[in-house]
Amino acid sequence: MPYELVVKAEFGAAHNLRRYKGRCERLHGHNWKLDVCLTGRRLDRDGLLLDFVQAKAIIKKVLDQYDHYYLNDRPPFDKLNPTSENIARVIAELVQKALPRRVRVSRVTAWESDRCGATYTP
Repeated sequence: MPYELVVKAEFGAAHNLRRYKGRCERLHGHNWKLDVCLTGRRLDRDGLLLDFVQAKAIIKKVLDQYDHYYLNDRPPFDKLNPTSENIARVIAELVQKALPRRVRVSRVTAWESDRCGATYTP
């Protein structure tokens, strides 16, 4: 795809990993930082793939479902293990549903710390 936007976002939430043996099986929290990358072939008549204001609003609406919650109680993480990998995928899928048809999510990276993150590429 010739055009790609990158929107940085963040949310804070607590979780614990199911079926995990180690410190992360206990309740803990993160301030996740996200890189949400959007791609497309065509610009609109104003020369934009998608207005950043619109992109940020879509992403914020998705993240508001998880910000300052215990993820293990929030669908789909009430059944799906709330790993960084799954968080990146779920956010990518929810953002994609809200985008105009000509814009696609190309990848989402969920950073659980400054040095550790997981990327989902649809």
